[in-house]
Amino acid sequence: MRKYGMEIAIGIVPVGIVFLIFIGQNVVPMLLLGLLGFAVVYAARGRGKLTALSGQKQRAGEKVSPLTFEQIGGQERAKQELVEALDFLVHQDKIAKLGIRPLKGILLSGPPGTGKTLLAKAAAQYTDSIYLAASGSEFVEMYVGVGAGRVRDLFKEARTKANKAKKSSAVIFIDEIEVIGGKRDGGQQREYDQTLNQLLTEMDGIYANESPRILLIAATNRKEMLDSALLRPGRFDRHIGVDLPDKKGRLHILNIHANNKPIEPNVDLERIARESFGFSGAQLESVMNEAAIYAMRDSSEQIAENHLSMAIDKVMMGEKTDREASKEERERIALHELGHAIMAELVRPGSVSQVALSPRGQALGYVRHNPQQDQYLYTKEFLNGQIMIALGGAAAEEMFYGDRSTGSRGDFEQAMSIVKTLMESGLTELGIIDTSMLTKDVWASTNRLILDQLMLQTKTMLEARRLVFTQSLETLLREETLSGDEFRKLFSPNSAA
Repeated sequence: MRKYGMEIAIGIVPVGIVFLIFIGQNVVPMLLLGLLGFAVVYAARGRGKLTALSGQKQRAGEKVSPLTFEQIGGQERAKQELVEALDFLVHQDKIAKLGIRPLKGILLSGPPGTGKTLLAKAAAQYTDSIYLAASGSEFVEMYVGVGAGRVRDLFKEARTKANKAKKSSAVIFIDEIEVIGGKRDGGQQREYDQTLNQLLTEMDGIYANESPRILLIAATNRKEMLDSALLRPGRFDRHIGVDLPDKKGRLHILNIHANNKPIEPNVDLERIARESFGFSGAQLESVMNEAAIYAMRDSSEQIAENHLSMAIDKVMMGEKTDREASKEERERIALHELGHAIMAELVRPGSVSQVALSPRGQALGYVRHNPQQDQYLYTKEFLNGQIMIALGGAAAEEMFYGDRSTGSRGDFEQAMSIVKTLMESGLTELGIIDTSMLTKDVWASTNRLILDQLMLQTKTMLEARRLVFTQSLETLLREETLSGDEFRKLFSPNSAA
């Protein structure tokens, strides 16, 4: 009956309209209402199929130059874990002998730009699978039931494409899965719940003996938001963290993106990797790309080290701006930045990479620091040093002008954030506490006590190096930029003053 429903409707509707006209009824409103309803249903169904279809079209050309794990840098541990999980798909005979249940889902979690999408593409290539991809935001519309329909279509198309290509498996990648897989709170978001329920149902429908086998890979940078039903074993069986790369990983990524670019032989990519602490893989790719753009602006046939340094500044701070400060403002900004730089050298010798007076992004000047090594655990002494570096700019202004300016606002926010870390880590006089139980007055008094003590200590240390300010100021105002080595030459004769 359902099969011939369209033919029956085509036969009955015209007869009904003729009959209503014959008895004198006005059929225009009914026709308009019918057309509107048809348009809404057609749009909803069409949108429901859009994800899988357009996703496959966009990726049709990827077979020409498939992505492999060797082309992904900085994620050796994540790649190793993922390959181990994918071997369940590749070596199906071995796992059948041992009675191992094939994995249904792999969750990749980590900061943006760390290569989660690239890992999913490489996984499809490694397993010789059909690859389909979608974003979580594509599943949710104003139409109820559209998201659930899209999930069904995506899994159905994965099976269809795999059978047509005679593949034994298919990889479905869903980015930003927290959009449809967020925790259910019993609210009125029925559309979100229906979409999640359909996804859970499809994952439960993946059986060990089915062909082709479906592997769902999802990515998120907010794992804590996901519903527990989605995270349980039997659905997402592997949770793989894709973190920011360390120095070795950053160097690997830089070398990968330098392969197709003309780099001067004397360029030290290891120094660039050291200076780009905290950069994601996407940011490092942008550094190499921006460096090539700078080389093109200079009509240079090769990328030099100064191009890479400028590229790091752009990715970190933004492009240079055309703001023109007055002579008095430039001098205040220079002293402010020198305050940061001198404190950095006092707290951590050799850490200053560059002192710049040129405005970039929202900053009127900046100091770029050069971490001696990647660090993941911090002591109270280290965090106090970071606070003193942040307060160095305001302390320098007070030394020479007797007051502060609005330029210290960001520094104070950074200092207060570090104080919060100290308190939450039990590194203050309050000891180990539940910070949620503290009143605003206790927060404020503790915060003020720590910052006042460190500000006094910062002023004392900077006052003993007043001569460094006067010697460096003229050079910085004239050159606008001081490299770390140039700054240390001005600093070292007075370091014991």
